Amino acid sequence: MLTLLKMAYRDLGRNRRRSFFSALALGMGLSVLLLMAGVVTWELNSSMDKSIRLQSGHLQVRAKTYDENKSSLAYEDLVENPEAVAAQVASLPPVKVATPRLYASGIAVSGDESLGVRIIGIDPASSANQPFIEGLTSGQFLTPDDSGGVLIGQALADKLDLAAGSKVNLLVNTANGDVQEQVFTIRGIYTTHTPSYDQSVVFLPLAKAQAITGTAGHASAIFILLKNTADTPAVASAIQSGQYEVVTYEQMNLLLTQFNDYSNGMLMFLYLIVLAITATVIVNTLVMAVFERTREIGILSAIGMKSGRIMTMFFAESSMLALGGIVIGLILGSVFVFLMGKYGFPVGNVGVTGFLLGERIYAQMNLKDVITLSLTALAVTLVASLYPARLAAHLEPVDALHGNK
Repeated sequence: MLTLLKMAYRDLGRNRRRSFFSALALGMGLSVLLLMAGVVTWELNSSMDKSIRLQSGHLQVRAKTYDENKSSLAYEDLVENPEAVAAQVASLPPVKVATPRLYASGIAVSGDESLGVRIIGIDPASSANQPFIEGLTSGQFLTPDDSGGVLIGQALADKLDLAAGSKVNLLVNTANGDVQEQVFTIRGIYTTHTPSYDQSVVFLPLAKAQAITGTAGHASAIFILLKNTADTPAVASAIQSGQYEVVTYEQMNLLLTQFNDYSNGMLMFLYLIVLAITATVIVNTLVMAVFERTREIGILSAIGMKSGRIMTMFFAESSMLALGGIVIGLILGSVFVFLMGKYGFPVGNVGVTGFLLGERIYAQMNLKDVITLSLTALAVTLVASLYPARLAAHLEPVDALHGNK
């Protein structure tokens, strides 16, 4: 076997430029796939993290009849005495924070411009609001007794040409099906660096949101953040009751969860296509080598080398090219992922249903993806090299010695 490896290495060295560029082609394909995998990994993790922190929490306690797609404000669809329910949940050791939130739909109007928004009533003192407090770009955060102020996102402010201290007219749906209208002062402007969210969410103090919607003493849900995501099933079981429904972040982010479950299969199909295309370069190199070394192969066959050993020699050559390409791909891929992870790529205000996408996309290296892609690249190359290996092994010695195909 050592002799075959030496022969394979020597044969590749006959045309070093061709061998290098063959390995480089595979390496470039692998590096692009590593970058792609890194972007998908980061985006899935980032979208889920944003969703948990900004809109779903790890858990929510809601009325069994509540439909989040309709933002129903009917009393039977709401949680009664939400402060007491939140306090009870917050007493559990794994719970980081539990706070009532009221959701309503509305329209923000400024001058001739208007935009549909989601009104969220929050307890301004809750630590669940930390992402919005940290994201303040101007003005100040809400206070619990503020009856005339709102907090809006930077994207919404830009859309309606508003600033902290400006007036905005809100039309809000109420529990009895009417629409309440009131002019509010913008206390502050926040950014979560998620344009689709910042453009569509307006915050009111919970007491004011209850007053304007006619839902005093009620909330849409108890928003719950845990200290450890892994505790979600256990806490959900612990707070389960006959009166209310407990919903996990996975259930509330079903599209994202399903995409995460199926992404490996979909991406693997794409990986195989890209690697198969790049592997054809190595196949072409080996086929050319067979034609160039026809007489040599004939001599080897004539002195007794079995066809199996000839095939093994060409498999050794393809393995060396593949390993070289994998090394190049890992180096280039690491550089690409590092640069993408550090600087990102701006995508602007892109909204995708079920995903919270930031202003920039980044990448992160995943050891599992590195191992999977490297092994897949090696396997695809070996399978692709089967044709030139068989071609060399089945040359007739007499014809080969005369240089015939």
